[in-house]
Amino acid sequence: MIKEKELLKGNYAMAQAALNAGCQAYFGYPITPQTEVGEYLSGKMPEMGRAFVSAESEVAAINMLIGAGSTGIKAMTSSSSCAIGLMQEGLSFLCGDEVPCVLMSVMRGGPGLGYIHPSQGDYFQATKGGGNGDYKLIVFAPSNVQESIDLTYKCFYVSQKYRTPVCLLADGMIGQMMEPAVFGEYPYPEIDQSSWALDGAKDREPRCIRTIERDPVVLERRVEKLFRKYEQIAQEENMFEEYKLDDAKLAVTAFGSIARITKSAIRKARENGMKVGLFRPIMLNPFPQKEIAKLASKVDMILDVELNMGQMVQDVRASVETATPVKFYGRAAGKMMTVEEIYAQIEDAYTEMSAK
Repeated sequence: MIKEKELLKGNYAMAQAALNAGCQAYFGYPITPQTEVGEYLSGKMPEMGRAFVSAESEVAAINMLIGAGSTGIKAMTSSSSCAIGLMQEGLSFLCGDEVPCVLMSVMRGGPGLGYIHPSQGDYFQATKGGGNGDYKLIVFAPSNVQESIDLTYKCFYVSQKYRTPVCLLADGMIGQMMEPAVFGEYPYPEIDQSSWALDGAKDREPRCIRTIERDPVVLERRVEKLFRKYEQIAQEENMFEEYKLDDAKLAVTAFGSIARITKSAIRKARENGMKVGLFRPIMLNPFPQKEIAKLASKVDMILDVELNMGQMVQDVRASVETATPVKFYGRAAGKMMTVEEIYAQIEDAYTEMSAK
């Protein structure tokens, strides 16, 4: 499986990574800017003897995923923004059922139908969700094409290991851009699902996967079990990147595509004598609260940069509490931020911080 680097489009890279990870069933409905994921798999999956279904709607696709995932196989769907909104009920059921699956969410601008301009407006949708009840979606966010491959592998592994839906939240820009990347081999062990999967009841007791529970005590125990699992995932699978933070007085927090542009702005700030670094959450949910709190105790200010009007910054502020000031700079769906724009925000924040 190890290959030389190839020039890859993000959506195709994620689709091929899903095949490499052993995805056995795909259900989806086309919507830009992720349409190439389904288009790529529509050819490859049947050739490999795997299941590909172009569903009649997003609601149908997510419910097909409940059925396929209940058998223990690796299954996935992909979609974008307003269409992910239609899947929220199914995602709540998948979490309640403890059914493993992968959701590739490639963001477009919004609200409403929006458009395919660069945006990170679906942070709340992915990490807070619109489904009912107490549950969390596990969320990873790549910042380049190579990471979109590596995190696709991670999503399948975490989903299978913990019996939970996992979301790969990619900016539309990452889905559409082309970069050199390498696939490598699927680096995780296969997880045995035979103890719970609905794969036929011959020579064993029947099994039942369901979310309905009339006994409030039993339902409470099931929810508590889910949250013990989320805590375990936070401890064992947490991923983040630290860049030039060793001596930083100002820390910038950012995720996804905007984090890589922020790095260029930080290098420029460093050249001009400012001690600035980057903290990039890669796993957005569960959020790396402890690491952000530790960071806040070492720096004099945090500047959060996002391609939205302020979503992840709420998690940053909740993690920091009152340890250090948190400023925010964001732009809604439209033009991508430039290095110069982010540098100007860093310069302003650094000046304000130094004057105190």
